[in-house]
Amino acid sequence: MALIEARALSRVYDLDSGRVTALDRVNLDIEAGELVAVMGPSGSGKSTFMNLIGCLDRPTGGQYRLDGVEVETLSGDGLAELRNRKLGFVFQQFNLLPRVDACANVELPMVYAGVDRKARRERALAALGRVGLAERAHHRPMQLSGGQQQRVAIARALVNQPRLLLADEPTGALDSRTALEILGLFQDLNREGVTVVLVTHDAEVARHARRVVRFRDGHVIADARQEPADARAALAELDRAPSTEAAA
Repeated sequence: MALIEARALSRVYDLDSGRVTALDRVNLDIEAGELVAVMGPSGSGKSTFMNLIGCLDRPTGGQYRLDGVEVETLSGDGLAELRNRKLGFVFQQFNLLPRVDACANVELPMVYAGVDRKARRERALAALGRVGLAERAHHRPMQLSGGQQQRVAIARALVNQPRLLLADEPTGALDSRTALEILGLFQDLNREGVTVVLVTHDAEVARHARRVVRFRDGHVIADARQEPADARAALAELDRAPSTEAAA
């Protein structure tokens, strides 16, 4: 059974200027264990699709099942519970609380889930270790690089062991090398069994996915599988390359 099942999924907005169809009867399945890039220009419907599959918005029409759950039938509280149990989110802006350390930031989803304090701390430290930041657990966001902050955000997204990790332009605020490090982490997580959906406009990011779904004008216009580029191999190649100073 597919993890994500969208059938004639639509989203229409009623604006002062008239009705806008952001998503138009989309049919799409994503299997558990996939690494999928969702691409398209601004206004294509890709972000609307992410908001719907992430239970952040409700469809105007159609059906959506997440891990067998009929999402459109849920109440607001039901949607919040489903997000907390099944979903992890990573955004371009890291959305970390600046006044608390990395560990406390990672603990937040477990606070809403009612996990006791000791278990929260243990699981948060384990999640930070999983993304290679165990030694930075007690650093505040301002003491971390952009790449490290995104790793904290990924640890926070993973801490409740979600079925699906949704990443919206996760490398948009990072330099090219740090972006490769984050993409390598997503690939590592995917190999461990985490289903990952990357929403991006960047073809270089999409090269690292196993499947690329393209949106335009609210429709899926292409859906293709590919052999993904290896982010870890690209990083190793960068390390082997002579520096600009050495070359000079």
